[in-house]
Amino acid sequence: MQSLLARVSLSAIRHNANCLGREASRPLIAVVKDDAYGHGAVEVAFALHGVASCFAVATVEEGAMLRAAGIGEDILVLTPALSEEESVRLILYGLIGCIASAPSLSLTARAAYLTGRTPRVHLAVNTGMNRYGFRPNLARSAAKRAKKLGIGVEGVFSHYFEPSDPALRKGQEAAFSVAAEGVREVFPSAISHLSATGGVLFGGEGCDAVRIGLGLYGYLPAGKFLPVRRAMKLYATVSHRCTRFGEGIGYAADREHYGKIHTLRLGYGDGFFREGLGGAVGKLCMDAAVCTGDAPFGRRKLIVDNFEAYAARHGTSVYEALVRLASKAEKEYIR
Repeated sequence: MQSLLARVSLSAIRHNANCLGREASRPLIAVVKDDAYGHGAVEVAFALHGVASCFAVATVEEGAMLRAAGIGEDILVLTPALSEEESVRLILYGLIGCIASAPSLSLTARAAYLTGRTPRVHLAVNTGMNRYGFRPNLARSAAKRAKKLGIGVEGVFSHYFEPSDPALRKGQEAAFSVAAEGVREVFPSAISHLSATGGVLFGGEGCDAVRIGLGLYGYLPAGKFLPVRRAMKLYATVSHRCTRFGEGIGYAADREHYGKIHTLRLGYGDGFFREGLGGAVGKLCMDAAVCTGDAPFGRRKLIVDNFEAYAARHGTSVYEALVRLASKAEKEYIR
């Protein structure tokens, strides 16, 4: 009862995956990084069995957790391993790694030597996001180097930075095409993937697969519509109720006067912003929020059911709101 409660509809996530899969008409790589954007990576992955052909995570640790839980599908680690130990672990857990630079190529080659196994990797290409990846004109030489070192390149990928802008999108697609063709000269069966949720909905390049993240959980880019369903609602427990007439509430800076009030067991220690919670009196405390109105002690109260609206009130993205608020919540799954 002390923890926040996140009620997650797995049927909504399956519905959303099917909606986006039909829209894309290509195999689906389901992005479940950062605990499936707070929804619970293991449960989401099991729910998408038979729907997603592959799962994508951020780190080797996340991928290993899915494998240990019994997920049998391919698991792609989207960020490059940062140590020899991580590279070895990636291979031993049967994960697909990301090679994004000469150093990550060298780490992977060292891990191949230590394990005696052929690493499975996708080559990351930088087409303008400028986070990770080889320049497009270097993708072919990177693939040749990987082959010489005994590394199996199974895919090549990049990421749109603004899929809603046709000119920017086309520029990235042209650069990515050069890279993909170069990789396939060396590894003819390598798959390509460029589009995430936004790329699919704005008509991105028809590669071999799509990586769907945010759309799985019921949120889409502004101006786009599909009948997706928001998958998570967040609840907090009423930890106190009282009536105070003519008395201030909270710290000195917030000494306003109210009638009936109740306290929720949530605060900025749970990832909430200190201001802007509907019905709250003044700023949130670390572990408590005083709210106007009456509510029975011990009742679970719905706090957030639209994380996009919450994010907009705080000048941030729905991605941040989901991860921040769900990170410490107990999960209850509706199947």
